[in-house]
Amino acid sequence: GVFAHLEMLEARAHEAAVKQEEMEQQEEKLARLKARVQELRLQRDELRAKVDLQQKGQLGKEGVVSDPAQPSARAVLEWKIKSVKAMLQVFYLTGISGKLTKRGVCFCISTAYEGTYLDSYHLDLLTKAEVQIHRHSVPIFIPLEQIAKKYLQTDIRRFLSVLSDHLNAYAGRRYQADQLQDRFSDRIEGTLQRNSLCNLLVFNYNVSRKSKTFPFNARLLYGDPCCSLPTEVTVSCTPDAPASLAEMAAAHSDLFRRVALHKAFRSFSSTEGSVD
Repeated sequence: GVFAHLEMLEARAHEAAVKQEEMEQQEEKLARLKARVQELRLQRDELRAKVDLQQKGQLGKEGVVSDPAQPSARAVLEWKIKSVKAMLQVFYLTGISGKLTKRGVCFCISTAYEGTYLDSYHLDLLTKAEVQIHRHSVPIFIPLEQIAKKYLQTDIRRFLSVLSDHLNAYAGRRYQADQLQDRFSDRIEGTLQRNSLCNLLVFNYNVSRKSKTFPFNARLLYGDPCCSLPTEVTVSCTPDAPASLAEMAAAHSDLFRRVALHKAFRSFSSTEGSVD
């Protein structure tokens, strides 16, 4: 009866965790769709602006036809300023804000996880003939240079979006590790090992069964730098542990892949507590 009760509680905890995860994914999807709508509107306005510039450029001084593909420097500058202002309005909805400076624009990328505000990072860009990064507060382990090389000159919106994904995923992984240490320090054996990017976590934790404590070892690898959930999880117990604990280790491994780390710990910790 005890094991049946445990399985029932684990099933309920699993179902609740899955429902919570689905709700969060729906909210994130809605936010992305709203941002996409704004982005499409901006692209429409940019196309209209390009058409206007080409039409104005067809007549030069004294009615001389000029090259429509080569608008004046002033017209290009005005178009850039208009585009940047519209872009700032778009990204405000996605946690990215900014303001125009004398030499370009300064962006602030705010990170959050599960509705909790975490950190902000600043990026100061020079918008002359070639867009350049003047200064920033992005951590050195975020591949800023690679992202800039790929998107900065051709698609600044994409550049900011990808950079924001990297920063939010890193902040989410770090937040989960911190929550695990703060909330479940009594369950963790030794120190939770993590690298600077928090894309590799290794830790030992205890599992209680029939008034006995068994050590488990977990290794979480986050192969996608833009994701806050692991792509590879290995949970193991000692060879002499009961067969039921080996099954539990497999269940924990599956849960770590789908649910935030501290949420997973909270769900199976409550079920274990009801049996002890």
